[in-house]
Amino acid sequence: MASKRYKQLSEKIEIGKGYTISEAAAFIKEMKSAKFDETIEIAMNLNVDPRHADQMVRGAVVLPHGTGKTVRVAVFAKGAKADEARAAGADIVGTDELVEQIKEGIFNFDVVVAAPDCMGVVGKIGRILGPKGLMPNPKTGTVTPDVATAVNNVKGGQVAFRVDKKGNIHAGIGKVSFESEKILENITAFIVAINKQKPASAKGRYIKNAALSLTMSPAVRFDLNELADIK
Repeated sequence: MASKRYKQLSEKIEIGKGYTISEAAAFIKEMKSAKFDETIEIAMNLNVDPRHADQMVRGAVVLPHGTGKTVRVAVFAKGAKADEARAAGADIVGTDELVEQIKEGIFNFDVVVAAPDCMGVVGKIGRILGPKGLMPNPKTGTVTPDVATAVNNVKGGQVAFRVDKKGNIHAGIGKVSFESEKILENITAFIVAINKQKPASAKGRYIKNAALSLTMSPAVRFDLNELADIK
């Protein structure tokens, strides 16, 4: 059963309307009802079949205004690369000792970055990191020789995305306390990134459904025709 508060919020949404991203960025602030600073979440359903390798949509985008969340970064690096990671603000830097920490179930980080020469070490815990969505990957910029830039990107508001088996993508793209203009710019950056990843083999309408919501609010649906034009 939906709560009274949720029903009241739902009544504010115009039935059947597809909101422009500008309208949604302003309107979503009216959906605030929780006492905490709710996360703005975007949900999309893409017309792709991820079972085919050429239709896997995956990547990352650095939002212009960040996510509003403090992100802890662990970096697998050694030597000069380890020093660069620390200088960039990495929370944890290591190799074998970091592997042992993870094997013990200690996860005091949110994102893992790795220098290419450390992927052999990371591979030892792939079965642990993979299911948690923490395995570094070149497509999301988390396997790179430039570990300092990777740390800066993650700390600065990088959001990784990947379709699930049904073509769905979910991501947090800011906080309701953000100004509407900043919300709009974050939404636009995210959609541009999704459109850039459109597989050549994807036919018909690429973005089938898309909506914006808060942690505790109903969803506001986007105008799909507008989304297709955002490049």
